[in-house]
Amino acid sequence: MAMALHHLFVVSAVFLLFVGGVSSEAEENNSRFSNIASATPAKPTYAPNPSPAPAPAPAPLLPPVDIKECPSLCEGRCLLHSRPNHCKRVCKTCCERCRCVPPGTAGNKKMCGKCYTDMTTHGNKLKCP
Repeated sequence: MAMALHHLFVVSAVFLLFVGGVSSEAEENNSRFSNIASATPAKPTYAPNPSPAPAPAPAPLLPPVDIKECPSLCEGRCLLHSRPNHCKRVCKTCCERCRCVPPGTAGNKKMCGKCYTDMTTHGNKLKCP
């Protein structure tokens, strides 16, 4: 019986040492993780924003044309228009006042400047084709 008590005592002592060792390791692990969890993560750093791209240069204005050239320039401008006679008449008026006809059959009005782009009819519609 004394031998059984001795074995029981040794087994219980080993068990207590084992459980105590595991719990102390668990406490160490918990304390390590609690430090990590409580620490605030570092804020990411970003590269500075690049400066905005410069504004594109305005379209170069065309040189003034001689009034004698207006009919031939307007002929080319109104070549594909649905109402070519009307387009030529209006184009000649704009050419004589603004001394400019934009290249191509449509668009490019800004190349002639504000005179050409802002001219309106009596009904406040844009005049120049």
